[in-house]
Amino acid sequence: MDVTVGVGAVAGVTAAEVLAAVDAVLPDGARVTGLATLDTRAAEPGVRAAAAARGWPLTGHPAAALAAVPVPAPSARVAAAVGTPSVAEAAALLGGARLVVGRTVHGRVTVAVAA
Repeated sequence: MDVTVGVGAVAGVTAAEVLAAVDAVLPDGARVTGLATLDTRAAEPGVRAAAAARGWPLTGHPAAALAAVPVPAPSARVAAAVGTPSVAEAAALLGGARLVVGRTVHGRVTVAVAA
């Protein structure tokens, strides 16, 4: 199953933190075809390094594009902080048709997976 992994993270997150979060939720047999996040987080060195380490394309979406995606677990706190009620789930859904793993917090990283 080909999947897109949506990632939300705090500033300063490390590649190891991102990869640990992805590995913790990735379904067996899933093949990651891309990592997706908020455009400002796509510039984070840790997020960029995580994608590069696995050879995954990295896509950054503007907050307005993420905010337009209906998600099952919107967050008012995230909306206040970055201008969209969802980063991980919305970014994953922009790369896949349906969520197979909903928003999951793993330390300083939030991940979701869409196929």
